[in-house]
Amino acid sequence: MRAVVYNGQRDVAVQDVPDARIERPTDVLVRITSTNICGSDLHMYEGRTDFPRGGVFGHENLGQVAEVGDAVDRVKVGDWVAIPFNIGCGFCKNCERGLSAFCLTTADRSVVPNMASAAYGFADMGPYRGGQADLLRVPYGDYNCLKLPPDAEERQIDYVMLADIFPTGWHVTELAGLRPGESVVIYGAGPVGLMAAHSAMIKGACMVMVVDRHPDRLRLAESIGALPIDDSKGSPVDQVLALTNGIGADRGCECVGYQAHDPEGHEHPNMIMNDLVRSVKFTGGIGVVGVYVPQDPAPQDPLYKQGEIVFDYGLFWFKGQTIGTGQCNVKAYNRQLRDLISTGRAKPSFIVSHELPLGEAPNAYQHFDARDEGWTKVVLKPAA
Repeated sequence: MRAVVYNGQRDVAVQDVPDARIERPTDVLVRITSTNICGSDLHMYEGRTDFPRGGVFGHENLGQVAEVGDAVDRVKVGDWVAIPFNIGCGFCKNCERGLSAFCLTTADRSVVPNMASAAYGFADMGPYRGGQADLLRVPYGDYNCLKLPPDAEERQIDYVMLADIFPTGWHVTELAGLRPGESVVIYGAGPVGLMAAHSAMIKGACMVMVVDRHPDRLRLAESIGALPIDDSKGSPVDQVLALTNGIGADRGCECVGYQAHDPEGHEHPNMIMNDLVRSVKFTGGIGVVGVYVPQDPAPQDPLYKQGEIVFDYGLFWFKGQTIGTGQCNVKAYNRQLRDLISTGRAKPSFIVSHELPLGEAPNAYQHFDARDEGWTKVVLKPAA
């Protein structure tokens, strides 16, 4: 089968690899029809993680079931399914508590001791190949496959967002504690930040502010009713305070991660965290889903080599704020978000700029990594 293979820093290629196949009775084999390039893939693409050469990218996947193992009961051949990027077992202590992002069964402890989590095509999260490929093996398929409505094939660029970014955008508003009638500031208008803004609008936020500096992304935020804040035109903290009568937002969402840059292009892994502390009100809540890693193999900040940042903890403590953080437990949200899409209440595909054949993945990675104008979200189509 064909797959997007990582060959080194900023070097991916579509290559032939051994076919994914049923390996255990609980597996499901899915023929992938839509698979997204995620902002998290760029950390690996840029060589800023220890993703292995020869590994296959792709954790945002949707397709049609091609084969099922003998122990699979619920999922049938021919079903259209969205596949959470988390690989859970469904029966460990964490999965039973709804924390499928921290599965104890599927975690690979050969690389990270005491690991709790697994994902497709992701650094340090197990030996599982990604789905930017013709086929994907889904372990514990009955648990991990979300069955989709009859309109799945024609609306798959909406439903594929259920694999990661729509639930992750929803998750960060949950981590922040957002309630109807509250204001929220979202740092980052990439795909996850835009999904956080979409989620906040659905949840009834009274004001949704989105901080970024890329005009195409800010236009998308404005198109759903959010207030765009361009941090290249002045301090985003000052702009948030001006919009909130000097009080600050009720809630804040971090959707950027450790490769945050200032408008001049200098990297500051602590920048967004500290801006959030200053732009969220006293006793406000902050949610963090931007990726931070324990070790950065190519740090631009010496302290962050070990995953550490200079954080304004004194001000954070003085303001009585709270922080929720961590990867999204996709299965905690994907059923209800699927139904929001099915009924027309949510349309996460508004961020999609390109639908491309799988063979164009290397070119798409280059454009998306460069944040080129108009490249806001890429969906790869292996069947095209």
